[in-house]
Amino acid sequence: MSVEAGHAPNPSEYISHHLQNLASSHQTSIVDFSIINWDTMFWSIAMGVLGCFVLWMAARKATAGVPGRFQSAVEMLVEMVEDQSKSIVHGNRAFIAPLALTVFVWVTLMNSLDLLPVDLPSKVIEWVGLSSIITHHRIVPTADLNGTLGISVGVLILMLFYSFKIKGAGGFMHELFTAPFGNHFLLWIPNLLLNIIEFCAKTVSLGMRLFGNMYAGELVFLLIALLGGIWSFGADASVLGFVGHVIAGTAWAIFHILIVLLQAFIMMMLTLVYIGQAHDHH
Repeated sequence: MSVEAGHAPNPSEYISHHLQNLASSHQTSIVDFSIINWDTMFWSIAMGVLGCFVLWMAARKATAGVPGRFQSAVEMLVEMVEDQSKSIVHGNRAFIAPLALTVFVWVTLMNSLDLLPVDLPSKVIEWVGLSSIITHHRIVPTADLNGTLGISVGVLILMLFYSFKIKGAGGFMHELFTAPFGNHFLLWIPNLLLNIIEFCAKTVSLGMRLFGNMYAGELVFLLIALLGGIWSFGADASVLGFVGHVIAGTAWAIFHILIVLLQAFIMMMLTLVYIGQAHDHH
């Protein structure tokens, strides 16, 4: 952590430092597409590659005989995703079911990075001598709004793609102007506006839901980490702080495992629901 020599960070500085991304440049506006958060990009790609590798290993080692524990776990996961996709998407699922499986595994791995100690990335950077170059580093891609909205924009593109593919250009345009209020020409503009708002709301809510939960979890981990270093902030309750740090950290980490899996499941299910809606005709 970059702080002035001889100056220990106060709680506000500690939290602010850990909530800043390693960005290509300083952000001066709310929306700036020229800025790249390198840490979010790195860990998103790394977890995507890891997820694909795990699934590839499972497929490569699959046998027709008695499966091992790893193969059984992957088969249970695949069957769960297949059952969900079958009940939601009424059409060809040759691409959609594997997509949902990939989303679940990918988001689970990205969320799981939140279980690592909050100061571990900074310590590793110091050990390898890159602290002068990498001044900030956030290891959880889903705690960055840019990362989660990126996923939701990808889902939006798939929604539009399947809307055109299943209904045709004419059918999809007809639906945009006639649903939900009817085919009267006076209702074309209200129908179009409502459908545009619906697409935007789905995209924003999908990204914000995952971001909000993971950001809150990351913030709680930071607050718990402060208990362990309470002596450095001029307090005289070091022992209580350490005990609280261990107990609260363990309890929250165990509970956060549920959040990690639940948010990945919700992301997968909403992806299936939105793509399934694109298959349905109004």
